[in-house]
Amino acid sequence: MSTQADLLYSEEEEALRAAVRDLLADRCDPAGVIARTESDAPHDLSLWKALTDGMGLAGLLIPEELEGQGATHREVAVVLEELGRAVAPVPYLTSAVVATEALLECGADDLLTRLASATSIGALAVGLHTTPGAAFTTVRLENGVLHGELTGIADAAAADLLLVPADDGGLYAVEAAAVTVTPQVSLDLTRPLATVTLSGAPGRRLGDAGPAVRRALRAGAGLLASEQLGLADWTLTETVRYLKERKQFNRPVGGFQALKHRLAQLWLETVNLRAVARNAADALATETDVEVAVAVAQAYAAGVALHAAEEAVQLHGGIGMTWEHPAHLYLKRAKADSIAYGTAGAHREALAELVDLRSP
Repeated sequence: MSTQADLLYSEEEEALRAAVRDLLADRCDPAGVIARTESDAPHDLSLWKALTDGMGLAGLLIPEELEGQGATHREVAVVLEELGRAVAPVPYLTSAVVATEALLECGADDLLTRLASATSIGALAVGLHTTPGAAFTTVRLENGVLHGELTGIADAAAADLLLVPADDGGLYAVEAAAVTVTPQVSLDLTRPLATVTLSGAPGRRLGDAGPAVRRALRAGAGLLASEQLGLADWTLTETVRYLKERKQFNRPVGGFQALKHRLAQLWLETVNLRAVARNAADALATETDVEVAVAVAQAYAAGVALHAAEEAVQLHGGIGMTWEHPAHLYLKRAKADSIAYGTAGAHREALAELVDLRSP
């Protein structure tokens, strides 16, 4: 007999949330994030060190015997909610989730130890837009070395270790020093993309690329919903706070009936997003109906996060349109996330196949 999943946050998860939120409040204020996007160093590596070396969060999914925490996707989801609330410019999703899942599938214990101990940052060299289970670009393996170009690789600029799929069906570990990483123009300045060029780069074959990439992208898509939840929750909370303070005709703007209805609708959408994001995290943690849970989460999450960010910009009025206000960071992250690890449409198609409700 199956038991119903408990999607409520445990005491340990709430304690983890409080610790991460306190750290981000001290180290990741909106003005600082905006300033970093204007610099030539978009990743906040000092914040990354505090999250990983200081709090041990890089190894949440990695077993304790490999210097990890031996936790589950539920704890990782809580971390990603808080990182989403702060649009933190750190490679957590790409390294601590996606690259880690690929290495777990391949059983690369030594590399997992590197990621868990925060001595290295990993990145899966597959385009950020790739849907779990979809075809992905590979490089050529010639005479034992790798040649080719891969585009749209998230957080490649911060990575020390790249996991590269090759045309022989293998996934190869390549040190970042052996490749050329060229920044691409990215809408989301807090999760920059890059082109990775390999010209005779040596690589170590870890295992089959197909299962590793599928598992990594599935986890990335499922836990991305928690980041989108954090983003939606922050923008809704800030918009409500602003409308309570902003006055027009000598009364708070938030008291206008039309705006109340819009905020109530957004609150309902955010509550629903919390449910699907928690369900996806729990499914990944328990390995129960994972494909369905991930597809449901990503079929819904992108629209809500984008709606919340758009409302934040509009309802903040002129202030919301300025570079100094962080609303644009959330809008760009929401827009970029809406195509990350597959669009909502792609996940709806996958869901239709999974539950045998194909279109005629």
